[in-house]
Amino acid sequence: MELAAKLDDYGKGAWIGVMVLGFILFWPAGLAILAYLLWSGRMGCWGKRGPGRWHKANGSHERGAFRFSGRSAETSGNAAFDEYREETLRRLENEQSEFFNFLEQLRQAKDKAEFDQFMAERGRRPDGPGTGENEGPAAA
Repeated sequence: MELAAKLDDYGKGAWIGVMVLGFILFWPAGLAILAYLLWSGRMGCWGKRGPGRWHKANGSHERGAFRFSGRSAETSGNAAFDEYREETLRRLENEQSEFFNFLEQLRQAKDKAEFDQFMAERGRRPDGPGTGENEGPAAA
Protein backbone atom coordinates (compact mmCIF):
# COMPACT_ATOMS: atom_id res chain seq x y z
CA MET A 1 0.00 0.00 0.00
CA GLU A 2 2.47 2.59 -1.15
CA LEU A 3 -0.35 4.96 -2.12
CA ALA A 4 -1.82 4.77 1.41
CA ALA A 5 1.58 5.59 2.92
CA LYS A 6 1.96 8.62 0.64
CA LEU A 7 -1.51 9.87 1.55
CA ASP A 8 -0.71 9.33 5.24
CA ASP A 9 2.31 11.60 4.80
CA TYR A 10 0.02 14.38 3.55
CA GLY A 11 -2.47 13.89 6.37
CA LYS A 12 -6.24 13.76 6.70
CA GLY A 13 -6.79 16.44 4.08
CA ALA A 14 -5.32 14.23 1.37
CA TRP A 15 -7.54 11.32 2.38
CA ILE A 16 -10.60 13.54 2.37
CA GLY A 17 -9.67 14.89 -1.05
CA VAL A 18 -9.25 11.39 -2.48
CA MET A 19 -12.56 10.33 -0.96
CA VAL A 20 -14.41 13.34 -2.42
CA LEU A 21 -12.78 12.73 -5.79
CA GLY A 22 -13.87 9.10 -5.57
CA PHE A 23 -17.46 10.16 -4.90
CA ILE A 24 -17.36 12.56 -7.85
CA LEU A 25 -15.89 10.10 -10.35
CA PHE A 26 -17.63 6.90 -9.24
CA TRP A 27 -19.69 6.94 -6.06
CA PRO A 28 -19.00 3.30 -5.05
CA ALA A 29 -15.26 4.11 -5.08
CA GLY A 30 -15.84 7.05 -2.73
CA LEU A 31 -17.92 4.85 -0.48
CA ALA A 32 -15.19 2.19 -0.45
CA ILE A 33 -12.56 4.80 0.47
CA LEU A 34 -14.78 6.11 3.26
CA ALA A 35 -15.27 2.58 4.61
CA TYR A 36 -11.50 1.99 4.46
CA LEU A 37 -10.80 5.23 6.32
CA LEU A 38 -13.22 4.36 9.09
CA TRP A 39 -12.10 0.72 9.30
CA SER A 40 -8.39 1.54 9.41
CA GLY A 41 -8.82 4.35 11.95
CA ARG A 42 -7.00 6.87 9.74
CA MET A 43 -9.59 9.56 10.35
CA GLY A 44 -9.46 9.11 14.12
CA CYS A 45 -13.23 9.14 14.47
CA TRP A 46 -13.42 6.35 17.00
CA GLY A 47 -10.44 6.35 19.29
CA LYS A 48 -9.84 4.39 22.45
CA ARG A 49 -11.64 7.03 24.48
CA GLY A 50 -15.07 6.77 22.88
CA PRO A 51 -16.83 9.99 21.91
CA GLY A 52 -14.02 12.21 23.09
CA ARG A 53 -11.97 13.34 26.04
CA TRP A 54 -14.04 16.48 26.45
CA HIS A 55 -17.75 16.48 27.07
CA LYS A 56 -20.28 19.12 27.92
CA ALA A 57 -20.58 19.56 31.65
CA ASN A 58 -24.00 19.16 33.23
CA GLY A 59 -25.25 21.47 35.89
CA SER A 60 -27.27 24.61 36.17
CA HIS A 61 -24.32 26.92 36.86
CA GLU A 62 -22.03 25.34 34.29
CA ARG A 63 -23.84 26.19 31.06
CA GLY A 64 -21.40 26.17 28.16
CA ALA A 65 -18.60 24.73 30.30
CA PHE A 66 -16.56 21.73 29.34
CA ARG A 67 -14.99 19.20 31.66
CA PHE A 68 -12.16 16.77 31.12
CA SER A 69 -13.43 13.18 31.23
CA GLY A 70 -10.29 11.09 30.64
CA ARG A 71 -8.57 11.92 33.90
CA SER A 72 -8.15 8.59 35.66
CA ALA A 73 -8.30 6.34 32.58
CA GLU A 74 -5.05 7.66 31.20
CA THR A 75 -1.73 7.93 33.01
CA SER A 76 1.56 9.27 31.78
CA GLY A 77 3.58 6.63 33.58
CA ASN A 78 5.11 9.26 35.85
CA ALA A 79 3.42 9.28 39.25
CA ALA A 80 4.65 12.76 40.18
CA PHE A 81 3.33 14.26 36.95
CA ASP A 82 0.01 12.44 37.30
CA GLU A 83 -0.38 13.82 40.84
CA TYR A 84 0.49 17.33 39.63
CA ARG A 85 -2.03 17.01 36.78
CA GLU A 86 -4.77 15.80 39.12
CA GLU A 87 -4.15 18.69 41.53
CA THR A 88 -4.09 21.23 38.69
CA LEU A 89 -7.34 19.91 37.20
CA ARG A 90 -8.98 19.91 40.63
CA ARG A 91 -7.86 23.51 41.19
CA LEU A 92 -9.12 24.59 37.76
CA GLU A 93 -12.49 22.93 38.36
CA ASN A 94 -12.79 24.76 41.70
CA GLU A 95 -11.89 28.08 40.04
CA GLN A 96 -14.43 27.40 37.30
CA SER A 97 -17.13 26.69 39.87
CA GLU A 98 -16.27 29.86 41.82
CA PHE A 99 -16.31 31.88 38.60
CA PHE A 100 -19.76 30.58 37.64
CA ASN A 101 -21.03 31.40 41.14
CA PHE A 102 -19.61 34.92 40.75
CA LEU A 103 -21.34 35.31 37.37
CA GLU A 104 -24.62 34.14 38.89
CA GLN A 105 -24.29 36.75 41.66
CA LEU A 106 -23.61 39.43 39.04
CA ARG A 107 -26.72 38.39 37.10
CA GLN A 108 -28.82 38.54 40.24
CA ALA A 109 -27.43 41.96 41.20
CA LYS A 110 -28.11 43.29 37.69
CA ASP A 111 -31.66 41.90 37.73
CA LYS A 112 -32.30 43.48 41.13
CA ALA A 113 -30.93 46.85 40.00
CA GLU A 114 -33.10 46.79 36.86
CA PHE A 115 -36.17 45.83 38.89
CA ASP A 116 -35.50 48.57 41.46
CA GLN A 117 -35.11 51.10 38.63
CA PHE A 118 -38.39 49.94 37.09
CA MET A 119 -40.22 50.23 40.41
CA ALA A 120 -38.76 53.71 41.03
CA GLU A 121 -39.86 54.91 37.56
CA ARG A 122 -43.29 53.34 38.01
CA GLY A 123 -43.75 55.14 41.31
CA ARG A 124 -42.89 58.52 39.72
CA ARG A 125 -45.72 58.41 37.16
CA PRO A 126 -48.08 61.38 37.53
CA ASP A 127 -51.21 59.29 37.22
CA GLY A 128 -49.95 56.61 39.62
CA PRO A 129 -50.32 52.88 39.29
CA GLY A 130 -53.71 51.56 38.23
CA THR A 131 -55.08 54.84 36.85
CA GLY A 132 -53.37 54.91 33.44
CA GLU A 133 -55.14 55.59 30.18
CA ASN A 134 -54.11 52.30 28.57
CA GLU A 135 -55.36 49.87 31.20
CA GLY A 136 -56.51 47.22 28.72
CA PRO A 137 -59.73 46.38 26.88
CA ALA A 138 -62.10 47.64 29.59
CA ALA A 139 -60.68 51.18 29.40
CA ALA A 140 -61.52 51.57 25.71
